[in-house]
Amino acid sequence: MKQKAILYIILAGILWGTSGVFVHYLAPYGFTPLQMTSVRALVSFFCILLYAFFRERTAFRIKPLHLLLFAGIGASLYFTSAFHYLSMQMTSVSTSIMLLYAAPIYVMVYSVLFLKEKLTLLKTVSVGCMLVGCCLVAGVIGGLKFDPLGMLLGVLGGVSYAIYNILTKIAMQKKITPITTTLYGFLFMSAISLFALEPAKLLSHACAAPAETFPLLLGLGICTFVIPYFLYTLAMRDLSAGTASALSVMEPMSATLFSVILLGESLDLFSVIGMLLILGSICMIGKAENDAAAKEQAA
Repeated sequence: MKQKAILYIILAGILWGTSGVFVHYLAPYGFTPLQMTSVRALVSFFCILLYAFFRERTAFRIKPLHLLLFAGIGASLYFTSAFHYLSMQMTSVSTSIMLLYAAPIYVMVYSVLFLKEKLTLLKTVSVGCMLVGCCLVAGVIGGLKFDPLGMLLGVLGGVSYAIYNILTKIAMQKKITPITTTLYGFLFMSAISLFALEPAKLLSHACAAPAETFPLLLGLGICTFVIPYFLYTLAMRDLSAGTASALSVMEPMSATLFSVILLGESLDLFSVIGMLLILGSICMIGKAENDAAAKEQAA
């Protein structure tokens, strides 16, 4: 089961990596980062709502006490994207990505201190290699730009992402199904996103070229949010919070590949080294999970 969960996380990371492609083609039409975040949230919620209504109506059944947990998941999802995009504008893409993907450090520290998860040497080394790999893939070397407020927002993005991981793990421990967690998390994220939607401007941008913008906006929600977050939540049932968060940094590697293949951007030696470090980290994390599973079975 853990091998399947690792595969789910990898697939989620690859799909998250398509965000840059959608943003690349939507930005020229005048959509702001916060508008795209809001549209992604709304599209995602309505898609998961339709799925739950037709395929799994039991997902609507919740305990009132769980609403606060779902609100936290939704808020952390929204602010992860919002802080990330704002930091990107104030500093650079590479700086923002580096700060966002420091999340495994926050998650692993919290998991060890409060969730009683074991911090093995292999996991520590793998997270270290993965963070270095992300820095290289993101182009931090030679591209770091310091802006106090931008750096703070980038750190807050990473903290928000870490909080999402922790709250999702808590939901899984409470035996809340992945579809229920995703549905209500997206509901609260959508509610928050309405404050930054600017519907009049959004509609004006979308109607300027509906044949191009509507499929892109729909794809932004489905490919970069609905499917990957559902896979990610599903995987959290069998993986530790730190491991799941660390594996999800497949995103910067896949984003780099998509930018090279689809957008014609160049790939330097540092990016290649970074990808190899990330792949090596995934192998180490997989081995750590298999070793842990073997010890549990032996016990």
